[in-house]
Amino acid sequence: MRSIESYISEMEKWLNQFINFVVSHPLVGTWYTGIARFLFPILALMILSRAIRSLLKVPHAPELWAQLNMPNGGSVMLSRWENIIGRSTFADVVVNYPTISRQHAALIRDENEVWQVHDLDSKGGTAVNGKPVKGSTQVKVGDTISLGGVPLVLLPLTLEEEELQQSRRQKEKPSSLWPSFFWLTIFQVLACLQLIITSTDTVTLTVPLVFLAFTLIMWIYYAALRVSRCVGFEMETIAFFLSTLSLSITASSAPKSLLKQFIAVILGLLLFLILGIFLRNLDRIKKIRWQMAACAIGLLAITVILGQVKNGAANWISLGSFSFQPSELAKICYIFAGSATLDRLFRRRNIRLFILLTGICILCLALMGDFGTAAIFFVTFVVISYLRSGDFATISLICGGAVFAGFLLLKFKPYISNRFAAWGHVWEYTSTTGYQQTRTMSAAASGGLFGLGSGEGWLRYISAANTDLVFGMLCEEWGLIIAVLAVLAIITLAIFAVRACRVGRSSYYTIAACAASALFVFQTSLNVFGSVDILPLTGVTFPFVSNGGSSMMSAWGLLAFLKATDTRENASFAIRRFAPKRTRKEAMPYEKN
Repeated sequence: MRSIESYISEMEKWLNQFINFVVSHPLVGTWYTGIARFLFPILALMILSRAIRSLLKVPHAPELWAQLNMPNGGSVMLSRWENIIGRSTFADVVVNYPTISRQHAALIRDENEVWQVHDLDSKGGTAVNGKPVKGSTQVKVGDTISLGGVPLVLLPLTLEEEELQQSRRQKEKPSSLWPSFFWLTIFQVLACLQLIITSTDTVTLTVPLVFLAFTLIMWIYYAALRVSRCVGFEMETIAFFLSTLSLSITASSAPKSLLKQFIAVILGLLLFLILGIFLRNLDRIKKIRWQMAACAIGLLAITVILGQVKNGAANWISLGSFSFQPSELAKICYIFAGSATLDRLFRRRNIRLFILLTGICILCLALMGDFGTAAIFFVTFVVISYLRSGDFATISLICGGAVFAGFLLLKFKPYISNRFAAWGHVWEYTSTTGYQQTRTMSAAASGGLFGLGSGEGWLRYISAANTDLVFGMLCEEWGLIIAVLAVLAIITLAIFAVRACRVGRSSYYTIAACAASALFVFQTSLNVFGSVDILPLTGVTFPFVSNGGSSMMSAWGLLAFLKATDTRENASFAIRRFAPKRTRKEAMPYEKN
């Protein structure tokens, strides 16, 4: 058998022959770039349109888990694992009797199909089969739950209701995405050729090998999940497309970092899978929430002590030639710890502990001088706090306090305000503080709709072009169409999360998905608007697109929270499969007359 070295040697020979041909026939490269730059937007539309349409068009039919038989003979379907029962119109199960409190009790299901009822300090009290409930107690199918003397009976779904639910959910199957994977493969091949043609003086085997390996891993992932009967790949398609842009931008602007960025994509994909599978079990999540909170604080505290300054912020840790940003991984830990199941929301001290966690994290980031990431943490905190408490007045007060603290910071730390001195009029500081943004806007304008071609731009020679200013590189080399599509892809993930949360199984998945999507959107906004002087340049990355291993791993990890809230049948590895259908004989004991 031939050795790997012989294959590599032969590939190098073919690559050199191809380079020599391009060098001796310069019109070939010119014609290829001219044609490819028009093909890329078409392929991008074909890749993303199917995934975006599938994510947005499918109505999410609620999952039904059991029903409550009411005193008047009717029944209420339980479409969540966590249900507030009370007289309030905002309750999941509205029972309008005068003896029942506005939020009287909570009925909660766990992974093992065990139901428990929690009394929420109601005036009329809660009982199960006549026994008063102090705190919480288990409820079995057929048991009577008395709320303020009003009896409710917990019953399973009838066989007809199960069959009806199954038929409804089968109608909302995701679109088959193998065509998107196919067009993405064509996109990757053309991008690889473009990079080879435009970098004939420095090209190595790294570029074709990285793109080949990435394409193979993408298809292996698709095949493995199809074998396990998963059918929803829209989020992964978007992430693979954006990661392809990241690899192309890295190959164009920092070819020596291409292999590191590829490894970061693979590690991010593994993190996505591990975290997604871990999120299946709510009991397991509850057990390590405090460990994740400690991990978030620990990562940031270590950076405060050992961090090295890059681009004005001491948020990097270097180990030899390897450097990373712990604050990126702290985002995952922070959302993991901050999201809460319904039974946690009963305890008001938990929100106070979450506020304390947020304060410590933001203080650490302020000490590092990383105010862009601090702003991202604060916005994520606002989203989680509102979803956990629903107290708009308190959240407004906290936001007001944060704004006041920001003004104090600018007053006593004037060097910080100097960073934003050019905001809104960078053209007056083209040689000083506005240097990066004016070059970014000039390069973006020169790219037009279709771009100059990957590797053909000049913005890559500007500091932070492939990280903080990556939107400018996208516009210059890939064109405004692809740059806008990249932003639209992030927005689509957020819209899907909001829609999916309406039928979420648990408040934990709802809060985590909304927090992760809010983080994606806000971070993208800071990167895009900061590079074109609509917002101050804060030095944050574009999720999935910017060059940077820590940022890439963080983006894939946060995507797992969105994947976990996808309740479409067989559309997510992050939720368990449907239980086998019951037979008529199994259903008979609880069938209604």
